[in-house]
Amino acid sequence: MAERIIAVRKNDNGSIVEMKLTSGQVVDYKQAQQMARDGQIEHVDLTRGKDGEEHLRSQPDGDPTNNLENMPHF
Repeated sequence: MAERIIAVRKNDNGSIVEMKLTSGQVVDYKQAQQMARDGQIEHVDLTRGKDGEEHLRSQPDGDPTNNLENMPHF
């Protein structure tokens, strides 16, 4: 069964740097990207930004409360 992101930690610039998963495991952004590629985290997509880098994004579902930017902080 795939994990879900339930909370995020941001740095002083407001960028997400770590994520807490349903299992309680905390992973950094790069780990979460790899887990998403491997299908280990559900309800997120990898998209390529204008900067050419891959970014994690919540799958659109019309509910802004589960967007990564709006997740609870830990």
